[in-house]
Amino acid sequence: MALSRCELLGQCEALWTFMHREDVPATNNHAERLLRHIVCMRKVSFGTKSPEGSRFIERILTAVTTLRLQNRPVLPFLTHAVESWLHGHSAPSLLPSAYPPLHAAT
Repeated sequence: MALSRCELLGQCEALWTFMHREDVPATNNHAERLLRHIVCMRKVSFGTKSPEGSRFIERILTAVTTLRLQNRPVLPFLTHAVESWLHGHSAPSLLPSAYPPLHAAT
């Protein structure tokens, strides 16, 4: 539903926050770039055929994107997650505080 002119004017301060604060970006390009490959994949693959498939895709892509943003290796994390599930253990955490950051080998 579109906002009426009065409702839009009432949001004017929030809409122009980026003009007054340097820490607020003018666009959401960073978020769009993070989602672009997901949108392209969904378009090419025509989505999923079940709710379970949709949940799997949203969860695996969330994990992969989160790990990449944290500069953590994806395959070892996913391997650990599957092994934990197979053995009835709790899943590894995606929280950055749960694991020390990776350092480049020198």
